[in-house]
Amino acid sequence: MSGRILVIKLAALGDVVQAFGPFAAIRAHHPGAEITLLTTPPYAGLLARSPWFDQIWADGRPAWTDLPAVWRLARRLRAARFERVYDLQTSTRSSRYRWMVGRGAEWSGIAPGASHPHANPGRDLMHTAERQREQLEMAGIADFPAPALDWLDEDVSGLGLPARFALLVPGASPHRPGKRWPVECFAALAAGLDLPVAVAGGPAEAPLAAAIAAARPGTVTDLTGRTSLAALAAVARRAAFAIGNDTGPTHLAAAAGCPTLALFGPESDPALCAPRGRAVAVLRHPNLAALEVAEVRAVLAGLVAA
Repeated sequence: MSGRILVIKLAALGDVVQAFGPFAAIRAHHPGAEITLLTTPPYAGLLARSPWFDQIWADGRPAWTDLPAVWRLARRLRAARFERVYDLQTSTRSSRYRWMVGRGAEWSGIAPGASHPHANPGRDLMHTAERQREQLEMAGIADFPAPALDWLDEDVSGLGLPARFALLVPGASPHRPGKRWPVECFAALAAGLDLPVAVAGGPAEAPLAAAIAAARPGTVTDLTGRTSLAALAAVARRAAFAIGNDTGPTHLAAAAGCPTLALFGPESDPALCAPRGRAVAVLRHPNLAALEVAEVRAVLAGLVAA
């Protein structure tokens, strides 16, 4: 099929990263099509660098109470005359967009009346990667090439990184504290490493970086609030290994090819959403606050030695 294709992926960072494979498969299946991605502002700049889309629309999640914005999106979707839609968000919100696009368009997803439904009642029990692959297979896509990620890079020479370092990602959603290994544990882990440390995260994670730096004076590079998503991937590509909570930057580090240890607590299930990459290990504990530093060191040693 040539013509006009819409792909919907609104958030969050970890889910966007895990959609790299489906994005590449859709582009390979529709090499001559004009493919538009409907997403949200945090990911528009990153995905505009990729080879998978001809257009990026960042207005994909207006507040339902903002009726003018909802109306603008509805008009934009209807006017584009898309021939097929791949809804990789598969949420209640994105399913409603089928009515905005128009019922004449083919639809891959879970929206009522979809022409290519992901008709597996156990879909919510599948890992994100397998779930999206099966969805695309049910829509007729059979080829799943490894996504090229050479575009996922940026000049990081100005960040002051040492030649060899470990990357720590101590943050996570502030609304889900159960997803965070205590910063004191990250600091103790960093103190026992035999190489310098870089700490990644947004501006809100600066106090976490400061706590880790206090345990390793003069050997910690604070990157919080200093990197774009592409730059963070570039940092991860240069790191000896990464250790982080179940959060978007950890997924991005794994996708960039960095050996990555992801720490999971009770609030998320690695069977459904563990990072994927060249070398990934997962350590889950029913109470992250009780996860011993020694246990993390042991798993990390096996990952680095592999």
